[in-house]
Amino acid sequence: MTMPTRSLSRRGAIVLGVVVILATFGYLVSGKIGSNLVYFLTPSELLARGTRAYGQSVRLGGQVTPGSVKWDANNVDLRFTLQDGTSHVDVHSHGAPPQMFRDGMGVVVEGRYDANGVFEAHNLLVKHSNEYRPPQPGERPSEMYKTLIPDSRP
Repeated sequence: MTMPTRSLSRRGAIVLGVVVILATFGYLVSGKIGSNLVYFLTPSELLARGTRAYGQSVRLGGQVTPGSVKWDANNVDLRFTLQDGTSHVDVHSHGAPPQMFRDGMGVVVEGRYDANGVFEAHNLLVKHSNEYRPPQPGERPSEMYKTLIPDSRP
């Protein structure tokens, strides 16, 4: 008589485990995980979303438009335009940019696009080559890398 009871409790535990796993999976698929996803977009893709893009946390990748960088060292405020060849988005960032940041380079910014048409970035990443070039004889590091701070010396 104990064998059918033992088999029934084992079967019940397996069924309960499967139900818990399916319920967890259903919860995640139902959209609760979607608020934690961060999408990578180009300026054209961001603008194509229209008003749906407002307030979404995204990574925006493109090239810094030459001549668009405005750096205020006193207020640690950076503004520039990011482009992908067809569209452009104005970007605003607080904090000092990476040392290698400059006009014309590829960057990825993380943040939110607001209703004023400005991407408010909280993180700025620069794309750079993975090829190392040692300095030429007599070449100073400040000559190798351009920064936003004029006459900066490492």
